Amino acid sequence: MLNCQAPEAIKELILSARVLDGNKIRDEIKLELAAQIEELRRAGITPGLAAVLTGDNPASHIYVRNKVKMCAALGLHSEKIELPSETTTEQLLKVVEDLNRRDEIDGILVQLPLPPQVDAKRVLMAVDPAKDVDGFHPVNIGNLVSGRPGLVPCTPAGIIEILKRSEVPMKGARATVIGRSDIVGKPVAMLLLHQHATVTIAHSRTRDLPAVAREADILVAAIGKAALVTRDFIKPGATVIDVGINRVTTAEEVRQIFRDPAAPLAELAAKGSVLVGDVQPEDVKEIAGAYTPVPGGVGPLTIAMLMANTVRAARERRAVTSDK
Repeated sequence: MLNCQAPEAIKELILSARVLDGNKIRDEIKLELAAQIEELRRAGITPGLAAVLTGDNPASHIYVRNKVKMCAALGLHSEKIELPSETTTEQLLKVVEDLNRRDEIDGILVQLPLPPQVDAKRVLMAVDPAKDVDGFHPVNIGNLVSGRPGLVPCTPAGIIEILKRSEVPMKGARATVIGRSDIVGKPVAMLLLHQHATVTIAHSRTRDLPAVAREADILVAAIGKAALVTRDFIKPGATVIDVGINRVTTAEEVRQIFRDPAAPLAELAAKGSVLVGDVQPEDVKEIAGAYTPVPGGVGPLTIAMLMANTVRAARERRAVTSDK
């Protein structure tokens, strides 16, 4: 285990550690997308996104509202289809089939999670792969694995954009992804592999997980557990990408996570929760060479890449060749 007192070499890294600002990178992508959307509009095309929201999950309502808001800001057509919690699999399949047939809809987003009575895999499989802007359909996953062009899951695509635009070297780097989900862990590992990184996928059952993580030049934490990744996981100078979005709701948890809990406790009192990533927020600042904060790191890129996928789907479905 690493000594909790940072040696001189690590102290130098503390001074040069970079915050990888997801909001700034999102804004760069929005400007690029605005130019592409204007080009499509000159060709008589307005890309369209349909978001299907089933049930009363508060977080899902926030996510969909933010996606619709960004569509409006960019000049995309968007539709929000809200269905009750008791919606059946067959009813949801019918909605998806109708959207598949509508030519003005280029992207279909089925917001997860779905109510327990709905067969989520059947619903996601029913989305036309050409309109699958979440990148979850097996056709698009197959394209990703085989290195063919296709729609890529949004959060993994956003992670690669952060690394590229922050000029973090991926070619030849040792990369470790903690987490093996179909939505983040597996696809980001594949994308890193396509960038010529040497990739390890680790998870909750990996033996000596901290030691495996410490080998990484690029460490992606996507395991969904607040502050699991502490200083013992981080190689000095590594780039740490924190995908986690965890809400801490008790003072006891705050005190366990933060060495100086005063500010987080004040936030807890004001808001009722504190947002924490999968990485211990104080340790990463002291050990990493560069890192994404929570909030303001990976999160903003997820919606930006959804917009990018929608524009790409519109271009490819309608066979528009870019003049860029």
